[in-house]
Amino acid sequence: MTAHHLAQLNIARHRFPLDSPEMAGFVERLEEINALADKAPGFVWRLVDTDGADATSLRPYGPDLMVNMSVWESAEALYEYGYRTDHLDVLRQRRDWFDHDGLSEYAVLWWVPAGSQPTLAEARERLDLLSRNGPTAQAFTFRKRFPAPVDAPTIGS
Repeated sequence: MTAHHLAQLNIARHRFPLDSPEMAGFVERLEEINALADKAPGFVWRLVDTDGADATSLRPYGPDLMVNMSVWESAEALYEYGYRTDHLDVLRQRRDWFDHDGLSEYAVLWWVPAGSQPTLAEARERLDLLSRNGPTAQAFTFRKRFPAPVDAPTIGS
């Protein structure tokens, strides 16, 4: 077991109301794609709203910004899910449903201690850090990744 897991946050502005015909392709696949994540090797946790199915009703960064946040055992596990499963089909269509206009950054990765869940406040801090400083060990992207922190060994180990 590793001492750290990879957290990810992505935000996007939905181009149409969620109950509109234009968003039907996204909404119809949401349960399937979330179930795929839940069963994916290396999946640890994902943010859900009070209904417990998904996070579509959460708007912590404004009424028009949707959030997705999850934790994975490694960057490789998240990459495999994101780009080597049916999730890729949805990802390819994202511009039909979402835009990132006015957002300097819309996705961020960072390491969290294994067994912990990041908060939305922490996630926003990481996104803001990435926006201000570019990729660093505290907030990075798939294009510019950083390894998990190396914890100092404890006495007697």
